Amino acid sequence: MRIPYQVLVLPFIREGEKYYYAIFKRKDLNIWQGIAGGGDGNERPIKTMRREAFEEASIDRKSRYIRLASITAIPAVNICGLKWGKEIIMIPEFAFGVEVSSKKLKISSEHTQYLWLNCKDTMNKLKYDSNKSALWELDYRLKNRNLDGIDKNVKVIKRFL
Repeated sequence: MRIPYQVLVLPFIREGEKYYYAIFKRKDLNIWQGIAGGGDGNERPIKTMRREAFEEASIDRKSRYIRLASITAIPAVNICGLKWGKEIIMIPEFAFGVEVSSKKLKISSEHTQYLWLNCKDTMNKLKYDSNKSALWELDYRLKNRNLDGIDKNVKVIKRFL
């Protein structure tokens, strides 16, 4: 059974001092986004993130994943209708980055194509603001070598939940 949360995964690769990000064109919506999906059964977001990245782009589950502080709420109706009842109308979306070693990805039938772009060009193609915010955070942290602060940032956010 689908759990009421969503994960967003942004694959990236470093070439020299530059970073590139993979985005995927959804077959059903004809839009560009990161890898997105929801939990099954008792899955926690970390496990869901690894499974979805593998299922949608054949990204190794042992790759280097980065939990981002970017968390948003998205309309449940856009994901599964009102599958969880009329009370659950918004679900959290947790964002992650994943470093890959090759630009060659094998995509699932959910997508028609993928692109590798720099941050600015990726931003211009993305449909959803949640994807743009997570991409901005990932790009900033990578370029400023600011990965150590993520756990502190997440703790600050959790304090208010």
